[in-house]
Amino acid sequence: MELLEAIRTRRAIRKFKTDPVPPELIEKLLEAARWAPSSVNCQPWEFIVITDPETKKRISRAFMLGPFLNQAPLAIAVAVDRLKSTCQVQDGSIAAYAIWLAAHDLGLGACWVNPIIEFGVKRILGIPVTKRLVSVLAIGYPDEAPVHTRKKLADFVYFEKHGNKKGPIAFKE
Repeated sequence: MELLEAIRTRRAIRKFKTDPVPPELIEKLLEAARWAPSSVNCQPWEFIVITDPETKKRISRAFMLGPFLNQAPLAIAVAVDRLKSTCQVQDGSIAAYAIWLAAHDLGLGACWVNPIIEFGVKRILGIPVTKRLVSVLAIGYPDEAPVHTRKKLADFVYFEKHGNKKGPIAFKE
């Protein structure tokens, strides 16, 4: 799949088939994350691969908007070392998005689950206080096909300063 096509067609998947994700695909997802950029190339991330149904059930209860995590055959938690990075959210988010795009490219679906109550999930996963939990990705074979909608570029792109619609690109309305 071409990169721009992957970016354009990737969607949040919240319904998954029960088929397990093969180890070789999990390794490819982690490899994609390993090559994500990070501030000053500090590579501060750590990943926890979660396939145990009981663990997924416990952490899904800690998320207000993530009960579907329990149904995914795979979850990957993205944590960032607070002592290595001054840009923990950015570094972890880029790595998580690399996993998400790789999942889509491999025929898998994924959805970002935001750790609003970070402490509970960190306790369940044994993540030390020196690490920041940035996200948990629910991953598996999609059992849904979400609608593809996006705003038009003309709705939110400005040139030189906010509000200026005149520039070198003439967006279609």
